[in-house]
Amino acid sequence: MEFRDYYQTLGVERNATADEIRKAFRKLARKYHPDVSKAPDADERMKEVNEAYAVLGDAEKRAAYDQVGQGFAPGQEFSPPPGWDDGFEWSGRQFHARDAGEFSDFFAELFGRMGRDGPGRPGRHEFHGRGEDHIARVHLDLEDAYRGANRQITLRSPRIDAEGRVQFDTRTLDVRIPKGVREGQIIRLAGQGHPGFGDGQAGDLLLEVHFRPHPRFRAEGRDVQMTLPVAPWEAALGAVIEVDMPNGKLRVRIPAGAQSGRQLRVRGHGLPGAQPGDLLLELRVVLPSADDPRARALYERMAEELDFDPRGSAGHG
Repeated sequence: MEFRDYYQTLGVERNATADEIRKAFRKLARKYHPDVSKAPDADERMKEVNEAYAVLGDAEKRAAYDQVGQGFAPGQEFSPPPGWDDGFEWSGRQFHARDAGEFSDFFAELFGRMGRDGPGRPGRHEFHGRGEDHIARVHLDLEDAYRGANRQITLRSPRIDAEGRVQFDTRTLDVRIPKGVREGQIIRLAGQGHPGFGDGQAGDLLLEVHFRPHPRFRAEGRDVQMTLPVAPWEAALGAVIEVDMPNGKLRVRIPAGAQSGRQLRVRGHGLPGAQPGDLLLELRVVLPSADDPRARALYERMAEELDFDPRGSAGHG
């Protein structure tokens, strides 16, 4: 996917004020409007201008775009890094799923997910003055899901200052992470969203949970996957070995004759919950290095004495 330079599309500097961006958009909109322009690519250029203004004309989208787009040039291969929007606090009204369909894949990759409603998320309630919900993505450690935790989370909320430039307000919250929380789950903090109008209640803050990359484990729903290195004799003869889990040690039985790539399912040792997930272990047989003289001697002895062809029928199945 190619990076799109929205500032270049509108012909403004990256430090342009909101008023300068608005004026540039209006000028280009008059130039490429289908009822005015005779250019063959007017319709496509108008779409590009609309998309650029949808981002740069909105404080939240512009702040997110500036954050993730630092150092990228137009047309450069682009993929948002994991956690790029961690801690951004978005007002619920700013993102619409229809935008992701009308605009480019680049736009959809950055902003499309913000258009969906979270579980149980209410709509706007202008009539009785309830404040809007806010949304923020937070990244946790997998250990937090196994044990539960109390975490301080710092959120950044973009706004436009008196000079029309993007600034950030920050706030720090103490959040209780429930045991068994899953990737993509919403933690609702009642009353921590936008203040209500008049006597109306404040909206809620919806924290969308994501896990930081773990060196050994990866979560899929409630199941947790891991590649487990085993010695050749453990795989051939069977063994009971200890696995260091996020919540302590677990003894796992390796069946005799196990081959590299085999998957073992240990039920009930994934993420905890009313119906806990499973632990999925993919075995990887690791050979001792032949640089060790003792290992080399054993390899040479096996080569001489064993009638074994790994590429024949004996080595498959």
